[in-house]
Amino acid sequence: MCDQTFLAITFGPCDNCSQNKPLMNIYLKNEPINYCSLCVELMACQGLAKGETIHTLKVESESLKAKLEEERGKLHDVELHQVAEKIEALGQFVMKTRRTLKGHGNKVLCMDWCRDKRRIVSSSQDGKVIVWDAYTTNKEHAVTMPCTWVMACAYAPSGCAVACGGLDNKCSVYPLSLDKNENLAAKKKSVAMHTNYLSSCSFTNSDMQILTSSGDGTCALWDVESGQLLQSFHGHSADVLSLDLAPSETGNTFVSGGCDKKANVWDMRSGQNVQSFETHESDINCVKYYPCGDAFATGSDDATCRLYDLRADREVAIYSKDSIIFGASSVDFSLSGRLLFAGHNDYTINVWDVLKGTRVAILFGHENRVSTVRVSPDGTAFCSGSWDNTLRIWA
Repeated sequence: MCDQTFLAITFGPCDNCSQNKPLMNIYLKNEPINYCSLCVELMACQGLAKGETIHTLKVESESLKAKLEEERGKLHDVELHQVAEKIEALGQFVMKTRRTLKGHGNKVLCMDWCRDKRRIVSSSQDGKVIVWDAYTTNKEHAVTMPCTWVMACAYAPSGCAVACGGLDNKCSVYPLSLDKNENLAAKKKSVAMHTNYLSSCSFTNSDMQILTSSGDGTCALWDVESGQLLQSFHGHSADVLSLDLAPSETGNTFVSGGCDKKANVWDMRSGQNVQSFETHESDINCVKYYPCGDAFATGSDDATCRLYDLRADREVAIYSKDSIIFGASSVDFSLSGRLLFAGHNDYTINVWDVLKGTRVAILFGHENRVSTVRVSPDGTAFCSGSWDNTLRIWA
């Protein structure tokens, strides 16, 4: 997603040598430090055994990766579509735009459903965050953020608050009330602070904790009330563009995807990267768990969507066609998990049969790239947001 990636270079005194140089933001034991590139390299060389160099360690790590891939390959005995051959094909698929939500003055970048299955929050490049009634298309609340490119927004599980952020590097939480004339900006609470833009945010199973991902290459878990950093997650080597929490009530894992072409699965309790998948050929723009939590899908700039099974520890399906040449910006599953909706940069939404790997429909309607796709909590409809400034409800 190159045209939505922003680079922030910090210049100042190095925490180690005190010289004024371009700085690298790194973390040691969850503490942020600012080192120049020379001090980072010197620090990396400390503790090397005799005869070891960074180059030999890199070669060793690559050979270990190759061995892991070899072991994974031994377990790769059958393709998903072969197993699904005897399953009945899906019938005729008809979906239309039932509502169009107009009100943003620029590109819609993100949206999320409330658990009441009716309300939607959306964020846009115009700096506005709007809460909608998807049934009547009325706007219930609107907040103007202090920056443009509000790239992330999320509804709290209780439906009583929304979180959002973007180029301000922060995640802000706004409590919602029944009084539609109330000034929400006055009640704003800044919860998370990254060293680069906020790309995605999601509440955990309560209103009290929130997960964020950022262009600084990290993900983080925060306490909403105190704004305290509870856990940080380091493992991506470039911007993290998306995250998704495991669907089970006791889910302690989440998956993230980014510009390093990797999809990483994390343990929220330990902060450890427990599984990693690297088969895409370009940036991963979106990750989404399968409804049962045993697999997840990704959408990438390489114009493919892929399905990874956590139990098999490998990629099990690729959703692509030669005619699809534009990147996938967002993916989501139907409630049953049989369908995968993918929003693309060519203004279309592709609908895939997850088991058979075939495309069952193409949805037209948006007049610019589709930036976000989300299925409603009850599975009866889904919403798409686009750079044409609108959101559409499909059913």
